[in-house]
Order: sequence, then structure tokens, then C-alpha cells
Amino acid sequence: MIDFKGRVALITGGSRGIGAEAARLFARLGADIAINYHNSRKAADGVELEIKGSGRRCLTLKADMGRRDDCENLVSATVKEFGRLDILVNNAGIWTEAAIEEMSDEILDATIDINIKGCFYTTTAAVPHMKRQKSGNIIYVSSTAGQRGEAGHSHYAASKGALISLTKSLASELAPFGIRVNCVAPGWVDTDMSRDALRSPDGPRYLSLIPLGRAAEPQELAGPIVFLASEWASFITGEILNVNGGAVLVG
Repeated sequence: MIDFKGRVALITGGSRGIGAEAARLFARLGADIAINYHNSRKAADGVELEIKGSGRRCLTLKADMGRRDDCENLVSATVKEFGRLDILVNNAGIWTEAAIEEMSDEILDATIDINIKGCFYTTTAAVPHMKRQKSGNIIYVSSTAGQRGEAGHSHYAASKGALISLTKSLASELAPFGIRVNCVAPGWVDTDMSRDALRSPDGPRYLSLIPLGRAAEPQELAGPIVFLASEWASFITGEILNVNGGAVLVG
């Protein structure tokens, strides 16, 4: 069985959706957990309560993933609280709509800051600790949009495509230090971020393009994330694991 006892997992955007389900699953499998929230303090408190109720420790911190100092503080606070950091799940992200000719600097900058820079900031802060341990797992949450593009969301698609390239680059860079780097690429997932779109008049059309005929539930992404961080995936690094119901068939 997968066992994370004695391990510490930091999950960004861990108060809701995919991040919250990943935090719960890591805790059920024995890990101590750190999560951040930006606005959803009540939701984060609920996740923390569940994790502590399962007998694991949980650290919850407010952090803006678009700010380097917040990301560095998140990592340092995790190490200070638990003494180590074994798993970093870069899950936090935003999804907004903007036609290319209407895209403001504000919209573009917010997407780049949170979806790309936040991942760089947490990774650069976490890697020295993992190198000292001579072990670690870093997992990025990308998207099918990063693989095939997404009309009306080019800024989002570009940011998620960047995470795929980052995964491949860091996998070879960090392998000599015992650090594996992988990525999960979800399709449509029924979370707060996508719920309005899935329930809009266009929702049935989106779902019709998925061979399995539905959107994923957040826990269906938590499993693949946990798998990639486990010893069951000990010889996997630089991989993009597609979890999209067959919507984008890429190897």
C-alpha cells in the first residue's frame, strides 16, 4: 500500500477543489500537510479540521502565489513546522476568459504571476531543502489547455503549457539529487473554477467532447497526484500524466 508516514506534503491552493482533495488523500495515507489559501479562509479551516481529525498535522497559511515573498514564506514555514519537505504540489491557479484583442495587462499579468511565477517561486524555495534531504517530489498541475490550446483563454493555455516545459526541464536538472518532477494535466473538472462554465448553455457541448461523457470529480485528480509522489512511481520523472476522460489523446 502507498504509505506517506513521516513525509510532509505542501499543496498550494489546498483550500478547495483538486488541492483540497489531494491534501485529504495525502493525509489519509499518513502525510503531514501544509496548505495555503488566498481568499477562502473558511474553506481552508475546514480542510485543516478534517486533516487533524484523521490524526495528521496540518499547517494552514494565507499566501498570494503571485508574490515571491509569500511563496518563500510558505515553504520556510512548512520546513520550520515539520522539519522537512518531501512533496510539493503546485496546484494553485486561475482561469479567466479574454479574447486576444481585449486582453488587458492586468488580466495577463495576474495569470502569469499566479500560474507560472508562483510555481517558480515555490520550487526555487523548496529545492534547497530537498537537495539536502537527497530526495523529493515536485508535481505541477497543468491542463489540457496547455497541450492543445484554448480559444478565448490563450493566456491561461500559455501558462499551463509553460508548466509542461518546466516539468521536463527540471526533471533532468534535479534527477541527480534524488528529486523527481512530474505533471498532471486535467481536462474538465467539476470545481468552483469551472462550475459556471459546465452549467452554462455550452456545458453539454463541452462534455460531449469527452469520450467518458462527463467532467472529472476533484478526487479523480487527487489519486494521480498522490500516485506520482509515491514509491509506486519511483522510476517516473518528467512525465505528463493526462487525466481528461480521453478528451486529449497525447502520449
